[in-house]
Amino acid sequence: MHGVARLALVARRKKCRGGLAGFTLIEMMIVITIIMILLAMAVGAYQRSVIRARETALHNNLMVLRKAIDSYTLDKEAAPQSLDDLTSPNSQYIREIPVDPITHQKDWRTDACDTVMSPDQTATGICDVHSNSDAVSPFENTAYSSW
Repeated sequence: MHGVARLALVARRKKCRGGLAGFTLIEMMIVITIIMILLAMAVGAYQRSVIRARETALHNNLMVLRKAIDSYTLDKEAAPQSLDDLTSPNSQYIREIPVDPITHQKDWRTDACDTVMSPDQTATGICDVHSNSDAVSPFENTAYSSW
């Protein structure tokens, strides 16, 4: 009996529309609403993955810069006075200063230290580097400038 009632409903639907089967406005609105909800979830996930990728790139750039600063200091027995010293032709420790993925600039904040890395070191200078951004990581809840 259930199958017969369904066939009657389908036949009535076709009859009301002049013989053409289609969707009602309510059905279309429900489908569009579901698509919009799924799209909103996908956009949120995409934005989080972009932030995560920028943070990973920041960690990597900081590691490369710090390693170059340490290598320069140990080789030259003097700390670099600017990040440009790491890219100069006579001491090319890195090819170029990387871009901060958070600020999209080469505007790194450097820390000068009075400590020496070896007994042979003759001059102090830059010993650490940080992002120049004031933003806070949504994943680690710390300021990018403190990394």
